Amino acid sequence: MFLAPFAGANAVIAHESWLEPQQYQVESGGDLKADLKNGQNFAGSTLAYFKNNIVRFDMIMGETSVPVEGRLGNIPALATQAPAVDGLLVLVYQSTESSLKYSEWEKFLAFAKHKDFKTAETDHIAAGWPQEGFREVYARYIKSLVGVGNGEGADVVTGMETEFVALTNPYSAAFDGTMQVQVLYQAQPRADAQVEIFQRDPKGEVVVTTTRTDDQGVARIPVTPGSEYLLDAVVLRPYAGDKDAVWETLWAALTFKVPE
Repeated sequence: MFLAPFAGANAVIAHESWLEPQQYQVESGGDLKADLKNGQNFAGSTLAYFKNNIVRFDMIMGETSVPVEGRLGNIPALATQAPAVDGLLVLVYQSTESSLKYSEWEKFLAFAKHKDFKTAETDHIAAGWPQEGFREVYARYIKSLVGVGNGEGADVVTGMETEFVALTNPYSAAFDGTMQVQVLYQAQPRADAQVEIFQRDPKGEVVVTTTRTDDQGVARIPVTPGSEYLLDAVVLRPYAGDKDAVWETLWAALTFKVPE
């Protein structure tokens, strides 16, 4: 699938959130730590554990799901022991709603262009919404893949409003160098959705590209051994809740690392 380089991400409001394990491969029963991050271009601040900001925070391996318990203000947000058995561990984090205000119409248009919301401008105008001083509600739907022991296993559908589902396992001995992921929204594949790809190499240099999902919501991404990846896909929809906002964004994220 074609990967297009992306330029200009710093010029718009587009802060990703993600889980960043301190080690993407750990021994069974070993220490497992992961930071909750927020920023741009796969770099940003480390957030503390605050239960009031969390809808769900789980560790899933196969059919076993264990809630993550943390202490208020803890950094890293996840500090525990890995399961005592080998397999693919899926970290799942869903945030509560937050909001932001657009004071300038141009910033919203730049964000919409960056995330490829082609009808956002016309939909906004048609709805009669103001072009400045309007609010957007947003929430995060984050997953991260950790290889425990041999790392063999499969990702799971968690039932979040939107999410990435890894169809291939980068830690598996059978991995062929192409990461296949499916983007879901309301349990259905998101066809022709933009996926933003942040690749960080062992030197810490980050390259940003985009690709699109096919009619089954699947993106196929060639990946490089030794690199860490953050995938991002965003849903924009009119806000239907009880807050003073017109738009809502749902941010799906997935992190993993390709072994060398």
